[in-house]
Amino acid sequence: MKLPVYNLQGEVIKEIEFPFDTSYNESLIHQVWRYYLAKTHYPWAHTKTRSEVRGGGKKPWPQKGTGRARHGSIRSPLWKGGGVTFGPRNEKIYEFKVPKKMRLNALKSALTKKAKDGEIKIIEDFLPLKPKTKEISDLLKKLNIKSAVIGFCDQEKNLIKGTRNIEKVFGTEVRNLNLKDILCHKYLLLDINGLKILESRLNKND
Repeated sequence: MKLPVYNLQGEVIKEIEFPFDTSYNESLIHQVWRYYLAKTHYPWAHTKTRSEVRGGGKKPWPQKGTGRARHGSIRSPLWKGGGVTFGPRNEKIYEFKVPKKMRLNALKSALTKKAKDGEIKIIEDFLPLKPKTKEISDLLKKLNIKSAVIGFCDQEKNLIKGTRNIEKVFGTEVRNLNLKDILCHKYLLLDINGLKILESRLNKND
């Protein structure tokens, strides 16, 4: 499978061989997607049990003789202002483990699907650009792209600053690209050096 290579004016100048060609594994992608969501999930909801609610130490009325139902504390879950039975607790751990090889295979599968759908754009070289919002924005307009994750090499990482104020655009280093970044944006932008780094990173774990 070949992909067109664009210059900074948005013109096709040549073609390059795409290094990945794996089958689309939707169930694997879904499992790894859940893994990334679980890592970013923080259990904010937290309720108190009857032992944690302030007050309620004194028995509200005698056990016998009043004609009313017996109660030992006004902080019982039966009372307004009492504790909560089986409520959400922030001690719950939502994370689960997924082997590194599965994460990389899911990324390869998603990249292959994007390449076949024409959603990977290869740029000849990002280095001539300056780390300014206008320069990155102009490049995206020339390529007719509104939502993208852009992978930069180590020597280009200063360009990430130019992506921070562009809506629906996320800049990161190629070595940090993951499935969540790929699926949250329609297009993936890399230059030729970035594609080589990505190929080396994914293929060395085969």
